[in-house]
Amino acid sequence: MTTVRVAVPRKGRPLEGVLEALAESVPFEETADDIISTLRYEKAITKDNQQADSDVYERLAQYSTLSDPTQPEYTLLRDDREGMPRRVVFDSVTVPAGETDVQLVGREEPFRALRTHEFALGFDSADLVLEEVVQLSDDPIDGLEAANERIDPLDTDVRIVDGLGDTVYHTLLATPELLEGSGELDRSFVEEYEGELCISPRYERLVEAVLGTKALDGIDFTYPVEGIEEEASIAQTGIGVYLTVTGSTARDNGLVLGEKLFPSETVLLENTAEVDEHTRTVASLFERSIEQPLF
Repeated sequence: MTTVRVAVPRKGRPLEGVLEALAESVPFEETADDIISTLRYEKAITKDNQQADSDVYERLAQYSTLSDPTQPEYTLLRDDREGMPRRVVFDSVTVPAGETDVQLVGREEPFRALRTHEFALGFDSADLVLEEVVQLSDDPIDGLEAANERIDPLDTDVRIVDGLGDTVYHTLLATPELLEGSGELDRSFVEEYEGELCISPRYERLVEAVLGTKALDGIDFTYPVEGIEEEASIAQTGIGVYLTVTGSTARDNGLVLGEKLFPSETVLLENTAEVDEHTRTVASLFERSIEQPLF
């Protein structure tokens, strides 16, 4: 029996997406639901929305089944709350899938684990690829395939295979006053615009990649004011880029939704130097959740 290790996030919606996708291909739904419900309960405790009946070490022992790799195992990480308490997060589980076992292994930074050749396959945010390895250019990046084309093969062997579809978009937002008489809020508007553009500091390189460096001539980045929501800061600036799902919060702040610039979603990644027939078989298990494959 061959075991293929897959690096996955330790918690949150990205991990849930991976578990749900795998459960569509193999008999794994009950275990996936158990992992999801356990981590949601632990998140509620972290957010002080739920009171635990036992301490974190007792819960960890209760959740983890060390004698059976097909049952989930959890671990503890330091949380960033005051006092840095420990939080229960996902560690690993092995899923039988025909002639190949799939071992999902929790990592804080799955993308970087692939870059260092610890894994052949993994799941992480598409944003990280833009923030870390794509080359900046005058030309914008408008999708996952375009991101792959902008990766220097001398920098990394990791490539995006496809997204899981848990998509929100980095979207142009602006006030109606700024747009008055200017037409659509899209990339061409940004090319003609000069002034301040409000973004989250951690997305500076991503925004440079998706808009293209040429479009940013004459533009100065500003950042959200501490203590108020990002859309409110964009409204104060007049224009910005932010992640949106429905856009309701943006509209609540009087903003117009413009062009969707780049999909922010959980993506399947592969290290091309490590891929073999077994890893390709495992990658195919997630195809049912991918509606528009890249390649």
